[in-house]
Amino acid sequence: MQSSLKDSGCRSPLRHSFTMAPSLTTVIAVVLGFMIGTTFPISNFTKFEISAPKFLSGGDTGDHSTNNNSTDLFKIYEPSNPKGAERLPPGIVVSDSDLYQHRLWGNPNEDLPLKPKYLVVFTVGYQQKEIVNAAVQKFSENFTILLFHYDGRVNEWDEFEWSQRAIHISTRKQAKWWYAKRFLHPDIVAAYEYIFIWDEDLGVEHFNAEEYIKLVKKYNLEISQPALESSRFITYEVTKRRNGTEVHNEAGEAPWVCPEHQPPCSEFIEIMAPVFSRDAWRCVWHMIQNDLVHGWGLDYVLRNCAEPARYKVGVVDAQWIFHHGTPTLRDQGKEENATADNSQGIHIRCYVELAMFKDRWRDAERDYYIMKGLIPENSTEHFTQFP
Repeated sequence: MQSSLKDSGCRSPLRHSFTMAPSLTTVIAVVLGFMIGTTFPISNFTKFEISAPKFLSGGDTGDHSTNNNSTDLFKIYEPSNPKGAERLPPGIVVSDSDLYQHRLWGNPNEDLPLKPKYLVVFTVGYQQKEIVNAAVQKFSENFTILLFHYDGRVNEWDEFEWSQRAIHISTRKQAKWWYAKRFLHPDIVAAYEYIFIWDEDLGVEHFNAEEYIKLVKKYNLEISQPALESSRFITYEVTKRRNGTEVHNEAGEAPWVCPEHQPPCSEFIEIMAPVFSRDAWRCVWHMIQNDLVHGWGLDYVLRNCAEPARYKVGVVDAQWIFHHGTPTLRDQGKEENATADNSQGIHIRCYVELAMFKDRWRDAERDYYIMKGLIPENSTEHFTQFP
């Protein structure tokens, strides 16, 4: 029976269906190909194949006939980023810094068990090391210590234990405000709530930095200084220490001697031992001139960086300092081949800088008031009064 089926050429229904399957598959493939071809023109596939390498590599295939903007969608440009960083993703931008010191090993997140909240800066010469050492002891671990060395003697300070942790910057024969302009940019010291920028010849027997900060915060002072005692003449009445008060901001002189709310009788501190809040320093840094390194004249306009200055600028009586008046910077000021006394030459330069700063400030004020239409061009009213 099986033999006769083979010989007669008969096929089982199952085998017949498999034999016909290739023909049906071919027809279906042709129909699907036609449908795909009409739905997606071949030109679209050509564009995709050309643009894909350009997208991946950022290169140019040389075909400028068609301008595909797909790559532009992934180019970063964020105008709200700091100037110069517009092409960075905002999440990676770090626009300010600090003076915290980090290890060269270990987990970066474990480098700083304590982050100092305040910064104290001294401009020093080695001859004043004992006075500076005593001053540094008054500042707790909440303070970063920074020394500007104008005499080039840095390593000698390592005799003091705290010097190992301090930051030292050395440039010969430069003054405090030269350093401040170049190394204390507001974005660099943004981590600190208050910034002390002090001379080297200050006695601190009656001063405690933490207690000083408490009083500054209590009275909401943006710009301040400790009250002064001195065995020498104190230049400004308003900076003298008063008994029985914590803070004052007006001179005790008669009204006809000191006009109300005018420097140096009010809204005034000296540049000897200033303390600035973070926000006030951001303003003050911008008024420091690059070439006027002694800073004379700044004290008359510091009040512009605190509003209202009558209440935000003050002298702290409860934490006071003694001004020795013996800075060694004057020993650095001798001109080459000059025979004049060093201190006299520096003193003359200070007065020259004061005159230059006054002219610049008044010119800037006048230009602003005229631009705003507040005064006529020949007016001299409403200008800042200088000595």
